[in-house]
Amino acid sequence: MTVANGRDFLAIPGPTVVPERVLSAMHRPAIDIYSGSLVATTDSCLADLKKLFRTAGDTYIYAANGHGAWEASLSNTLSRGDRILVLESGRFAHNWGEMGVLPGLDITTLEGDWRHAVDAERFEQVLREDREHKISAVLVVQIDTASGVVNDIPRLRAAMDAAGHPALLMVDCIASLATMPFEMDEWGVDLAITGSQKGLMMPPGLSFVAAGVRAKKAHASAGLRTRYWDWTMRDGPEHYMKYCGTPPEHMLFGLRCALDMILEEGLDAVIRRHELLAGTVRSAVTGWAEGGAIDFNIIEPAERANSVTTVAATGGQDCARLLAFCENQCGVKLGITIGDLYGKGFRIAHMGHVNAPMLLGVLGVVEAGLQALDWPHGPGGVQAAVNYLGEHLAD
Repeated sequence: MTVANGRDFLAIPGPTVVPERVLSAMHRPAIDIYSGSLVATTDSCLADLKKLFRTAGDTYIYAANGHGAWEASLSNTLSRGDRILVLESGRFAHNWGEMGVLPGLDITTLEGDWRHAVDAERFEQVLREDREHKISAVLVVQIDTASGVVNDIPRLRAAMDAAGHPALLMVDCIASLATMPFEMDEWGVDLAITGSQKGLMMPPGLSFVAAGVRAKKAHASAGLRTRYWDWTMRDGPEHYMKYCGTPPEHMLFGLRCALDMILEEGLDAVIRRHELLAGTVRSAVTGWAEGGAIDFNIIEPAERANSVTTVAATGGQDCARLLAFCENQCGVKLGITIGDLYGKGFRIAHMGHVNAPMLLGVLGVVEAGLQALDWPHGPGGVQAAVNYLGEHLAD
């Protein structure tokens, strides 16, 4: 027997739920790519992306997923043989660093584990030991969706300043932009990237780079520049070259709509909504964890992301059974764990176009699954989530 018939709930950390309004905005005929309203759409999107990144720097739109933005960030600022330092706290900073292997960058990693944020003191020490300043750039992810961690970007910037190190600070905001605070200029971030398919509520297919003054200065002498990713080409007056070819028109229509939705709600309100929904999920997981079968993957509460919660199966249970129950019996698609955590837990996404009834429904299904499969768990996780939300939304 199943109660899954009805609208499916997608609770994976990307792609996230795309609003009907965005889908409708994309459902229209193609238009001229050289003049008129599409040019205005590009200009307005580039300007409003600056508002999300909180920067006065330049923004760029790529017809590519987040890996494209990774490559664009490296090719526009670095040269063969340059050393980059990757700050590990999960899977994705490491993957970003790997984008530099074939172009001939020298990749070194400050190793961490998948249960903690980057250690700022160790990071500072590594920079102090680099007396000849051979490290050209530092790569870090603000939120790693594999581990569920959030890194303290201002603290990492302070470590660089304390060490007096001139490396570029590059931050991956794919799972954090429009889900939690990010202040590119105020925090001293030189370059930031994001993608369309998470907090921006879009289908996958667009990625974005924001480049500050120091990144643009490095661009002038970068030896890895190629025509497609090149900022100089995209800074020119011709609209066609903003995309190094035919613009991804319908994705831009959707992006314009998604940005409108974020700005109408207000970026601060969007961030607060994500904070409340993350707290709602944590309340449920805290209750369930009392049974000993599951727990938070990220140990320190302050280091848990506001866009995704990674739950570890600490009792050795078969997570595939829980995932299958939620999907097949109840119509909720949870995220699998990936990388070093593959098969060792599950992930609940709470970012983008998500609200209280959607999330409480997901939590209710998870708790039903824990009960149906006889996983040891503390009772009343969903009630704890409801209590949390009620208390924080009370007048």
